[in-house]
Amino acid sequence: MKVRDAMVYDLSAVFEDETVENVIRMLSKQELSGLPVVDREMRVVGFVNEEDLIKAIVPSYFSLLRSASFIPDTNQLMKNLVKIKDKPICNFMNKVPVVVKEDDALIVAADYLIRYGFRFLPVVNDNMQLLGIIRRIDVLKVVLEGKEEI
Repeated sequence: MKVRDAMVYDLSAVFEDETVENVIRMLSKQELSGLPVVDREMRVVGFVNEEDLIKAIVPSYFSLLRSASFIPDTNQLMKNLVKIKDKPICNFMNKVPVVVKEDDALIVAADYLIRYGFRFLPVVNDNMQLLGIIRRIDVLKVVLEGKEEI
């Protein structure tokens, strides 16, 4: 089985110059945990997820050591988010995205999904242009149908 047998032709993505605030609103509205980041030619140049954005607003361990409290309060998180909300998402994305191609074996996608803990992966063509995504559930559904072994 190939990735194309299980992928979803979904081009949900954000451009690399999109603001952090807009990306957070998109993720929330669409109930997504992350999105591929693309350039104007729809080539995948990165990936951003909730974890990346939370890491950007949670103070680092070293800055916590300098503060009076080791546990950041909500006001501190809000202040940090206000500082970055208008910055482009390319500053906070994973710049080396893990992707698969349509012709890759389905087991490759399953391995990446589990090994890296992703909920889905971008599917790209040879030019790194976004074609869709493959989710964990898509792999399970195709395997359940049992047409072939992965």
